[in-house]
Parts: sequence; C-alpha cells; structure tokens
Amino acid sequence: MLESLRGLGYALPTALADLVDNSIAAKSTDVAIHLEWAGPESWVRIVDDGDGMDDAALEAGMRLGARDPRAERDASDLGRFGLGLKTASFSQARRLTVASRRNGGPVVCLQWDLDLIGQEAGTEWPLFEGPAPGSEHLFAPLDFMEHGTIILWEKLDRIVTEGFAAADMIELADRIEAHLAMTFHRLLEGQQPELRVLLNGRQVKPWDPYLIGHPGKALESPEYRILHTIGVKVQCHILPHRDMLKTAAEQEAAAGPGGWTQQEGFYVYRNRRLLLAGGWLGLGDGGKPWPRDEAHRLARIRLDIPNSADAEWKINVLKSTASPPVRLRSQLHRLASQTRDTARRVFAHRGHITPVTGTRTNAAAETWQVRRSAQGTSYRIDRDHDLIASILNRAGSLKPDILALLRLIEETVPVQRIWLDTAEDKETPRTGFAGAPESEVIETLASMFEALVKFRGLSPPEARERLGRTPPFDRHLDLISALEVKETQ
Repeated sequence: MLESLRGLGYALPTALADLVDNSIAAKSTDVAIHLEWAGPESWVRIVDDGDGMDDAALEAGMRLGARDPRAERDASDLGRFGLGLKTASFSQARRLTVASRRNGGPVVCLQWDLDLIGQEAGTEWPLFEGPAPGSEHLFAPLDFMEHGTIILWEKLDRIVTEGFAAADMIELADRIEAHLAMTFHRLLEGQQPELRVLLNGRQVKPWDPYLIGHPGKALESPEYRILHTIGVKVQCHILPHRDMLKTAAEQEAAAGPGGWTQQEGFYVYRNRRLLLAGGWLGLGDGGKPWPRDEAHRLARIRLDIPNSADAEWKINVLKSTASPPVRLRSQLHRLASQTRDTARRVFAHRGHITPVTGTRTNAAAETWQVRRSAQGTSYRIDRDHDLIASILNRAGSLKPDILALLRLIEETVPVQRIWLDTAEDKETPRTGFAGAPESEVIETLASMFEALVKFRGLSPPEARERLGRTPPFDRHLDLISALEVKETQ
C-alpha cells in the first residue's frame, strides 16, 4: 500500500506545501526548509517552531489514515485525511524521520524506511525509534528549541534521479519558492505576517495574484457572500493590462508561476491557504466549460471556503482540485461571467475600460459595429459616426466611391491574420493610438472636433466634452482641451 501511495501525483513543491500545512496546524510561526545537495546522500529537512508532539501524538501522526476525514475539526485546521505527512513524504523519499518536542519535554523520534519493510524478522510494520545511523546531527536544531518538529527526507529516489545535478537542485528550489509564495501568500504578507518561511536561509516573499491597490486595475470588487451557504466569499479582480505594467520584471511577476493564461480564473482558498490557482471550476455556457484563453487572462477571482465544506467542494488529498456544489453554481457563474466580460474588454482595449454597452453617456458613437446573426458575426463601420457622416455629407459626387471604400475595408479586415498574430504574440494588436506620434492624434482629433461643431452643431465646449468621453480620445484630455475651431478662409 505504501508503494502504491507514492504514485498519488505529488510534485516536490506541493509535497512541501502539505508539510507546511501541518506546521501551520501546529501553530508554527516560523518554518525553515533546507534542500541539501550531496548526490545520492542528498536530503530535505523541514524545521518548525509549532507545538510539537509527545510520544503518543507522534506515533499517531506516523500511522496511515490516523484521523477520520468525516470528523469535526478545528476551524483553522488545514488537513483532513490524516495522510498528508506520509503520502507527501513517500512521494519524494524512501526514508521519513520525524523528531518532535512538546513544551520542553523530551525529544521523541520515529522513522519509516520503505527499504526495510518486510526485512525485519517478526515485524510487519517496522517503525523505528530514533534517526538512521549517520543522520543524528541533522536533528540538532531541536536541542535548542522549547518545542517544535523536524521532518527529514532521505533516500530521495523521486528527486535525485539519473542525471540530476546540483544545478537541477537550484532550479528545483526556485520552483519550490514560487509555489510556496503563491500557496501561502495571504499568510506571508503584511508588516507582521502570521507565517515566515525560509528556504535555504532565504525568506520566501508572498506573491499577490491580484496586484491589490495597483492604479492600473480595471476592477477590484467588494467582497460578496454567496447565498445558501456559510462562510463562502468571493472577490472579483481584473488585473492591469501589460501596457500598464512599467517593467518586464513587473509583468513577469504579475503573470505568476504558470503564466497569464494558466493563472486566470478562480483562486480557491481554505483558511486563507490557496488550494487551487486558476481555472473556471467547470463553469461555462451551453454545457461546455470555459477554457483558459488569452482574451480572459486578466480575470482572477478569489474564492474562500471554510474547511467544513471540504467534502461538499470535493477537495482531494492533494488539495489540487475543487468542484462547487450544484446549488452554488448559478451564483458563481453570474459573477464569473461579468468578470470575464470586463476582462475581455480590458484586454481588447489594452487596459482601457469601455462600458458594457459599447458607448458612454454623451460620447461619440463607436466606429465599428458588431452584428451577430444565424449566419455568423460581422463587423461594419458605422455610417452615422460623427466624422464619417460629416465626410459623406460633404462628399458630393465622391460619396458612392467613399461608401464603396468603406465596404471594401469591411470585407477585407484580416480577421484570420489578426487572430493568428494575437495567438502567437499572446497580445492584442496595438490600437487606440497606442505608441502613435502626438501629431497623428492631434490631426484626427481636429477632424473629429470640426465634424462635431460644424456638422453636428455642437458648441466647442460641448464638442470637447464629448471627445473627452469617447475612446480612445479620452486618453488625451490635454490635447482635447487645446482644440479650437479653425477660421474658414
């Protein structure tokens, strides 16, 4: 059974996160993780300053399934199955040793060694006391602690495989740091964090998936309480577009460990510990789940559930999957749909928010109209747009040619090329005068201003106000304020 449990699917970062959960449950405030490269003799050690265990508690903790997942737990408990310590450890190592001290009492130590199962005569479950010979010095930190626990992994057959070298251990440490920074970010953040984690002596800094307080964010909703349940809360976020993040480092940090697309969607927490980072929980339209795609990559939704809801939300042993109860799906679908719609518009307009209707109060009409029918979606240039209508009104004999030109443009929009370029570049094309010289913006603004004043009959202040409410000119209010009607010769 132990050999079978090794195949549950833990990666090293998730296995270590499970052990940190145990430390938190033991009221630890400091957890130190050390990865030591020594070829086949490499080891991993986790030291925490939690309450520790006495002999009876340690023996219970080293048993498989030592607790009933149906039993009522403390509200702050992060475990459920009583398997995490053993399954996480054996997924990476063949020898697990745990030493602990409670309230200044004696140090107690027990050891599992998968290589010795069935080798000890007359013993079906060879759970040894004390560390393995030669490993005693690795438990020295406990000699200077009033209480705490040390977990040691040796015989790292799932980590130190053929061809694994010191450089691989360094790269692995980076991945572990990123995962812990994401998983425990709400416990690690703040001036006086609830938890401090050291990895090879370096403090793990929290990764904030939501860029809380960033001025470029399009949405940071209030916290909603989900009806017909207790303790389930949701907060919706739309991250800033990449154009609003100043440096490449800031962009990379905002993207997260898995990248923009992988990190979109719901972030499910239990007791502020992240269980699931991204994905849409199987929600979707027409029976088809929403995929993770570029258009919605800025959407991230924080979802908190109590630990009493584990079974109802189908939290698995690895703490890597969750499924909302059927009675809550409609509420979550509505919130997610609204967030996705906003994220799509922010992405399409490169961070510039446009309203749901596509127009703003007292704003000029959109240049492009979207028409949907049974035959498909088409895009048409609005002939009633202020500037276009003004030109057509003054076109005289050229009007048929101008209309033909507009129709040609509509029928030759390079939709497939735009779609392919967006998929390859993982970014929408630059529009809205992004990066354009100021002179080009002024030239177009002046023509729009003239059309509003001379064709629509607006006063100059009214025309300037309308342009100030019209995308993409509302990003150039300083240029709009300088517009004046040109005197006719």
